[in-house]
Amino acid sequence: MLKYGRLILDNIYYHVISRGNQKQNVFLQECDFEKYLKLLQRYKRKYKFRLYAWSLMPNHVHLILDVNKPAELAKIMQGINLSYARWFNKKYNKVGHLWQGRYKSMIMEKDKYVLDCINYIEMNPVRANIKQTPIDYAWTSYRSRVLGAKTYLLDQPKL
Repeated sequence: MLKYGRLILDNIYYHVISRGNQKQNVFLQECDFEKYLKLLQRYKRKYKFRLYAWSLMPNHVHLILDVNKPAELAKIMQGINLSYARWFNKKYNKVGHLWQGRYKSMIMEKDKYVLDCINYIEMNPVRANIKQTPIDYAWTSYRSRVLGAKTYLLDQPKL
């Protein structure tokens, strides 16, 4: 049986997406979003990756990451998603998979496309008709990036 790994390259960014199993919501209350962001911060400190955008939608997550060692991407995402799933299942008295398989990751060269992808990610709540403007949605990097809201999560991309 052949096992296919992920394409791991240097000098690129990763657009990472994790979806709820069967498109179910993975964030049910405000504290769920907060917990995910705390886990993101914990793993950011541990692995020293840079985070250029995030959007926590009710049933999925978008991240743009720049990792020091490409092979660490799997450890980062496994740590965040597994920790969150265990916490979520315990909190809501659930069992089984929270996430729809492994996370997806797309590579991006460090160029203007990164800015387009950041904008795409931060506009997710508007496209999903959750909010009318990105400033009204607390669970993206928009407020930090555009308004300078204090956060320890957001880094500035080097293009």
